[in-house]
Amino acid sequence: MEDKRNIQIIEWEHLDKKKFYVFGVAMTMMIRVSVYPFTLIRTRLQVQKGKSLYHGTFDAFIKILRADGVTGLYRGFLVNTFTLISGQCYVTTYELTRKFVSDYSQSNTVKSLVAGGSASLVAQSITVPIDVVSQHLMMQRKGEKVGRFQVRGNPEGQGVIAFGQTKDIIKQILRVDGLRGFYRGYVASLLTYIPNSAVWWPFYHFYAEQLSSLCPNECPHIVFQAISGPLAAATASILTNPMDVIRTRVQVEGKSSIILTFRQLMAEEGPWGLMKGLSARIISATPSTIVIVVGYESLKKLSLRPELVDSRHW
Repeated sequence: MEDKRNIQIIEWEHLDKKKFYVFGVAMTMMIRVSVYPFTLIRTRLQVQKGKSLYHGTFDAFIKILRADGVTGLYRGFLVNTFTLISGQCYVTTYELTRKFVSDYSQSNTVKSLVAGGSASLVAQSITVPIDVVSQHLMMQRKGEKVGRFQVRGNPEGQGVIAFGQTKDIIKQILRVDGLRGFYRGYVASLLTYIPNSAVWWPFYHFYAEQLSSLCPNECPHIVFQAISGPLAAATASILTNPMDVIRTRVQVEGKSSIILTFRQLMAEEGPWGLMKGLSARIISATPSTIVIVVGYESLKKLSLRPELVDSRHW
């Protein structure tokens, strides 16, 4: 008799691709809308020197809301939505790599590790230029210059439209750094997100398996999968946050050396500087990870081939 606590992973060949992509884009957009403010806050916390402006995640949220209103929490959001493309590339690469690795190893940990790292490599190659522009937009504050570039005000006193700000930032990056400026921090991004993705998937499956062994057979798999996602995200965030801080500073402050950025950060703020923005990162990751896991696993189940539905326990 089948042990219902055993979690059977739905692989790429079991999916209805059209349904998978359409629902995937919609789900990703909803997630980004809900967590983007915390992404913006994390960026500002990581770039500021010490506690010169914000004293933490909640303090930053309140100050930004008071100074710029709700729209201030969504600076750079429209540009950031272009990362939906990289998101779909990530999922496709992950699933296809799992399928490829399965020809050489049946270990779920090995498949998850290699597929997660490979997917992140592909996604970051698309995401970094978008991130560079959106991060500079995130750093815009009324009447102040926080980052390297400042969006010019409208001489008629009207607000500059979102894509007008984006165009202005792009022109400034091109003028100062050239095309290479759009890939500033690329290596730092790879050193941040490849390990993050590579460890997230194995930890996700590990936590899910452990919770499954502790729960009664009647407990739906989706429950402990939803719990495992945030646990894996928190674990990966703690392990990779130091590199994430360095990546953000390299991209926003225009630094050219990861090592020099690390030394400067350690000299100015000590080891705790490497943990800046961690709480905002975990806060933003928790709801998004729950939605991603529940949505991703549910979508895969809905797309399962009809002849396999009755053989699975959910």
